[in-house]
Amino acid sequence: MNLDEAREALRILKGIYSYSGFEEWWRGLSPFEILIATIISQNTNSKNTDTAFRRLREHFTVRPEVLASASLKELEECLKPAGLYNVKARRIREISALLSDKEGGLEAILEKPLDDARRELMSLPGVGWKTADVVLSFAAGKATFPVDTHIARIAKRWGITHDKAGYEEVSGAFKRIVDEGERRRIHLMLIMFGREYCTARNPKCNQCPVRPPCNGIMPRDAGKKA
Repeated sequence: MNLDEAREALRILKGIYSYSGFEEWWRGLSPFEILIATIISQNTNSKNTDTAFRRLREHFTVRPEVLASASLKELEECLKPAGLYNVKARRIREISALLSDKEGGLEAILEKPLDDARRELMSLPGVGWKTADVVLSFAAGKATFPVDTHIARIAKRWGITHDKAGYEEVSGAFKRIVDEGERRRIHLMLIMFGREYCTARNPKCNQCPVRPPCNGIMPRDAGKKA
């Protein structure tokens, strides 16, 4: 696809995925809770993330000063469903300590200009590009375009980036074709599309609503009997 075809693909998908159908997981959460939920989500699926985050909220008040002094063993027990629980527990406690000591806390970071806020978020243990951009988008309403594995896969299959493109290149490609006010919606929509159609294995190309077919994937009529 070229960029115009990618824009048309997004237009088609917007007709399929209504915004009201998205799981608005961030509603009612504080910026700090969004940060913690995003860290928990690293390298696991949404079901495991939800379970681990719910267990954490049932056991602790999710505030920096509380988690900074929490027992690692108790944190690990809460986070077990999400995998890598020992690493995540340690990082969450370290981040909590740093933010509880910072004047203004996380909110002071999020009030900064986008690049400065991202840079400071990424100085926290375990916070990379995706985690920073999710927090900036969902907690601060900034015009980032977070990239997960689904979105990276779609960008490369659509041909709007090359196969070895990194995070910044994939994010930049979508920023070029998605207006700032729509980036959160399109981010969520592409994740749903990646889960339902453009899966890592056995993508449902014959059922895909996007036309024309993307680069390097089987033609729309492949697999049909002659």
